[in-house]
Amino acid sequence: MVDEVINWIKDYFENNGKGCKAIVGISGGTDSSVVAALLVKALGKENVIGVLMPKGNQHDIDVSYDIVKYLGIKHYVVNIDAPVDMLTSLIGEEMKLDPNKYDVYKTNTPSRIRMTTLYGISAIVGGRVANTCNLSEDWVGYSTKYGDSAGDFAPISTFTKTEVRQLGRELGLPSKFVEKIPEDGMSGMSDEEKLGFSYGVLDQYIRLGICDDEIAKAKIDYLHRINLHKVNPMPHFEKK
Repeated sequence: MVDEVINWIKDYFENNGKGCKAIVGISGGTDSSVVAALLVKALGKENVIGVLMPKGNQHDIDVSYDIVKYLGIKHYVVNIDAPVDMLTSLIGEEMKLDPNKYDVYKTNTPSRIRMTTLYGISAIVGGRVANTCNLSEDWVGYSTKYGDSAGDFAPISTFTKTEVRQLGRELGLPSKFVEKIPEDGMSGMSDEEKLGFSYGVLDQYIRLGICDDEIAKAKIDYLHRINLHKVNPMPHFEKK
């Protein structure tokens, strides 16, 4: 599968961006690390640019620095704290309220600013932005519409979290990149704590349809149903 994904990336750039740089947001997590490693294998490290986008102080930013150093790729660091705060202030002043009191705003806005940053850099260097979402996250909507769910091409969107880790091991990535506990970096909680079930449980249900925990099964089904809008094409009026 590693070879197939690498060849797919090569074909994508041959047909959709020959000579372009691959732009990838680097969080230090498994998904972005594996995508970055796949891009290096497919395109060469000189054609991959990593972008680190902490919001203020990121407690695990060292892992992000370690992966770009390990892969030997050029990288930029853009702290999104100021633009997020500025936007929040402008909206708050206009609406006469504190946007950060609304969880949907507080959680999703940094992700959308990060994607804007990636496309800003992409526009300057002539690039294509990599989506780093996996199937497990997309299945239950654990992504931000027009934030981390956006991108020009998606190398790992059909792989579960378990399978992404397998790709990382096959690529020879050190375990600190492959086995890192998934977290959003903002809530102080792991993905699994927020979801209420493990990726192992979710991935088994996705691949085999088996889930012995009825509560988890019901929640997974519910999250999948209400979040399909994030992965389906935008509904449009069909002119007859």
